[in-house]
Amino acid sequence: MTTKTLKLYSYWRSSAAYRARIAINLKGLTCQIVPVSLVDEGGQQHSASYHEVNPQELVPTLIDGERVIRQSLAIIEYLDEMYPQGTALLPAEPRSRARVRALALAVACDIHPLNNTRVLKFLEHEMGVAQAGRERWIRHWIALGLAALEELIADDVVAGEFCHGDAPTMADATLIPQLYNARRWGLDLAAYPTLARIESACLALDAFERARPERQADAPVT
Repeated sequence: MTTKTLKLYSYWRSSAAYRARIAINLKGLTCQIVPVSLVDEGGQQHSASYHEVNPQELVPTLIDGERVIRQSLAIIEYLDEMYPQGTALLPAEPRSRARVRALALAVACDIHPLNNTRVLKFLEHEMGVAQAGRERWIRHWIALGLAALEELIADDVVAGEFCHGDAPTMADATLIPQLYNARRWGLDLAAYPTLARIESACLALDAFERARPERQADAPVT
């Protein structure tokens, strides 16, 4: 077990940061969470101090000693390779690794970018899309992506209790935050029973429970 303390720049409701928190917990690592509000002060990710950390002005960013790792899936793979303890986030066998990566990328590259904060702000402020139109946009792209994932996982014999087999992987760490987002925007998830079953299995684990947005120190008190 590492004696170093990792540092993760995070926002409580960012699905990308949520993925990284899940991975950190699955690896059993100690991590200091540094909140970066995507809404306060015009978005703290745009501050000069955070720009120095991450010129993309996105969360999450992982600090491990002198190393700075950006992009959530790169962070997850880095943690898996650097810290072999805890749950393996990627399978050892190449074809299985490719499948897990593909499922994770289907969320991180095809679904999530179309409904993240900066895209929604552009739709609102630059294109004049009203709230109802933005929400329709979000639900459309999430539904399209989740339908494909449902089919990919339900029809594959290597799927088990989780996306790949009977232990959580990077695919599950990426899926669960997207399902959280889907509910946030009012998408009916009844059409995705396999994904819902996997979500239940994941949320029964402490690593996923502790990573939930409402459990974060920067989450609003309700």
